[in-house]
Amino acid sequence: MSVLPKLARFNENVLSKYQIYNSVFMTLPFDTISNTGVLLPLFHELCKKGFQEGKNPTEIIGSFFDKYQEHPTEKEKIALLFQFIQYIERQVVLFDAIEDAAFPVVNNMDGIGTLRNSKEIAILGNKKEALKAHLEDFKVRIVLTAHPTQFYPGTVLGIITDLDKAIQKDDLLLIKKLLAQLGKTPFYKKSKPSPFDEAVSLIWYLENVFYDSISKIYNYIQNNIYDGNPMDNEIIDLGFWPGGDRDGNPFVTTEITLNVAERLRQSILRSYYRDVRRLKRRFTFDGVQEILATIEKRLYKHVVRSYGKLNFSQSILLEALAQARKIVVDKHQSLFIEELDDFINKIRIFGFHFATLDIRQDSRVHHQAFTQIVKDLQNIGDTTFPENYSHLSENEQIEILAVVKGSIDPKSLTDKTSVSTIESIYALKEIQLRNGERGANRYIISNNQTALNVMETFAMLNLCGFENELPVDVIPLFETVEDLQNAAAVMRTLYTNRTYRYHLEKRKNKQTIMLGFSDGTKDGGYLMANWGIFKAKEALTKISRAFDIEVIFFDGRGGPPARGGGKTHQFYASLGPTIEDKEIQLTVQGQTISSNFGTKNSAQYNLEQLLSSGIKNDIFTKDQLNDENRKLIEDMAETSYRTYVDFKEHPQFLPYLEKMSTLKYYAKTNIGSRPSKRSNSATLDFSALRAIPFVGSWSQLKQNVPGFFGVGTALKKYEDAGRFEEIIAFYNASDFFKTLLENSMMSLKKSFFELTAYMAEDTEFGEFWKLIHEEYKTTKRLLLKLTGHTELMENFPIGKASIEIREQIVLPLLTIQQFALKQIQELQAKEGNTEAIEVYEKMVMRSLFGNINASRNSA
Repeated sequence: MSVLPKLARFNENVLSKYQIYNSVFMTLPFDTISNTGVLLPLFHELCKKGFQEGKNPTEIIGSFFDKYQEHPTEKEKIALLFQFIQYIERQVVLFDAIEDAAFPVVNNMDGIGTLRNSKEIAILGNKKEALKAHLEDFKVRIVLTAHPTQFYPGTVLGIITDLDKAIQKDDLLLIKKLLAQLGKTPFYKKSKPSPFDEAVSLIWYLENVFYDSISKIYNYIQNNIYDGNPMDNEIIDLGFWPGGDRDGNPFVTTEITLNVAERLRQSILRSYYRDVRRLKRRFTFDGVQEILATIEKRLYKHVVRSYGKLNFSQSILLEALAQARKIVVDKHQSLFIEELDDFINKIRIFGFHFATLDIRQDSRVHHQAFTQIVKDLQNIGDTTFPENYSHLSENEQIEILAVVKGSIDPKSLTDKTSVSTIESIYALKEIQLRNGERGANRYIISNNQTALNVMETFAMLNLCGFENELPVDVIPLFETVEDLQNAAAVMRTLYTNRTYRYHLEKRKNKQTIMLGFSDGTKDGGYLMANWGIFKAKEALTKISRAFDIEVIFFDGRGGPPARGGGKTHQFYASLGPTIEDKEIQLTVQGQTISSNFGTKNSAQYNLEQLLSSGIKNDIFTKDQLNDENRKLIEDMAETSYRTYVDFKEHPQFLPYLEKMSTLKYYAKTNIGSRPSKRSNSATLDFSALRAIPFVGSWSQLKQNVPGFFGVGTALKKYEDAGRFEEIIAFYNASDFFKTLLENSMMSLKKSFFELTAYMAEDTEFGEFWKLIHEEYKTTKRLLLKLTGHTELMENFPIGKASIEIREQIVLPLLTIQQFALKQIQELQAKEGNTEAIEVYEKMVMRSLFGNINASRNSA
């Protein structure tokens, strides 16, 4: 580890190397247009100066062609702009690869927040036994989702991996070849991927990153905290949504769900097969070699899908390896025992499932499906439900739903939605049979509003042939501000239901509850969403503890602060004793997967940060809000909420997004299988709009509204009242409040209003743009006043430096995008320009890729 300061290490190993390798990259010819690499730096400089001088994107691009091109035709101008896009999106890849390669040098892999650091602090504080006790049942669950915010196809991910290795070795010849390969590799798909394609893409991370990084963490804990003794806790679990997440995705079928589960099984067994072949080279001893040879044969057989009787499982494999281990210890002086233990630990962690495939569906779809199921059963004379069921009160229906049992035949159902819902449950049963119970044992109900939503799902599961105890966790997902406020009352109804309470007893008295940051922010703004979730967690913790139930919170987080992202581990470290924290569960998606978990080093580091945040919160510190601070944040959240709702209800809010942003182009990128909105309506319906394109569109505008709007107004209220010192004291006393505002500062840091300053003169949207800009200026001014800083993210110099470089790289791309949007608006005002509009729409769409990837957590 270098003794240089962290920022110096970043400048030396990231910034300097980027400048060197980018100069090589810019000399490579990728097309018939000459001097593209020479012209791009000139265009970049012109963009920088142009915005400083108050020019708009159209003027900047016009002045570029006037200055550096001799009477170009319109076709030549467009061709060059497309070539600029091609270069810039690859510059982003180059920077990603360099930053990944430098990760273990820039970040202290044994520093603050790592397991080694936590262990040493525990030993110094005489708390090692407390640390061991904490880790006996504490877990982190990372759930990979396929939400469409990742624009790197598998081919590009492979190049990034190879570039990473070549950069670490400073292999200039190979780097040059890889950059040339990168220049010729397409970044976008001609057709939308299927959910199975998405699953295959994410399984790459399971096989190439998590398989080794998670076992390395587990081994460290076992050897250094448990002194080599076995542990019953897996410590880190993996979850998986592609192929199981049906919410708003009509392309997820039962067949795809089963195929994804089988692919997960085959992937982990292939990984085991490779490992056991390596182990055979070490364990050439009598007794051990025979056991390994038998395991190798059985793994080989089961890597290929077998439809016959299953005669191989995690327990059988572990039993055989336990015999081999005993022989190694008793007869061979424990030679190479660490390698055998590593293999055994991997099997304990990943089983035959690799990652748990979650099933998710919207409560409204469930209700529709269930209502039809009841009718269909009644029509064929089935007496499971009384004839007057639909006229009963909610409480009466819940009592019936709690006790129903059966085995519905999907063929007896008349409604397509009902059939697919019931088939998905039967698929869950089959996955458990093949992959083990951990293969699929969670059913998530999104947009959950009532206890009836949970009990309808509970009943449908029990109507699919589960004879004894139901081996599935039913997980409500509360998302909107109103639903978060009602969450505790919903859970009280469930906890007081005897049958559901018995179900929880059989599930170790644990109840998982999911809370959605994304839709919470979209619904109520940044402060209210975060404070609303905090309060909901407190209320849910209190009611669960009253019933002796351990509540586990599963956070639906996106990449940016506006969707619960940002510095996530700091958020978890800031939770106090009023919130249950035995497990950390969160979704990870899109660029956040590749940026935080794209390499073994970054994955290990970020997983350890999450583990250590739970350790810090439970063992070392407890950040508890006092009554005064609660009053402050409650008032600020309410002020922010009213400000945001007024903004959201502004008559120009939706037209501005529709006409001035890239919103409608998200659906055309062919990046994800899921539609960008829940309804098929031709008009823009805010309630049906998904959080990803909503937040992403603000990010493309470089306005990042969901990450700050209302925060400035809430702070200004206290400044105007002469009470700003109270907010400063609160900020310095509370890690929760500090993390909340520091993440908002990240949203501000990634904003660049000069890009869209021309909109201030727009006859239709000028005043609306000024409204947004004013809130941005107020928020930035008061956050700097609050922190005592002169610049945003001043106390996170590495993050700040990385953002600044990335934003500089894509500045020409943003300029081109805004230019194209303006051209579309002008052409649409005329008639007969369909072909030209299509060209500029393609330009907007293509520019999305590099902008999103550069932000790393923009949607």
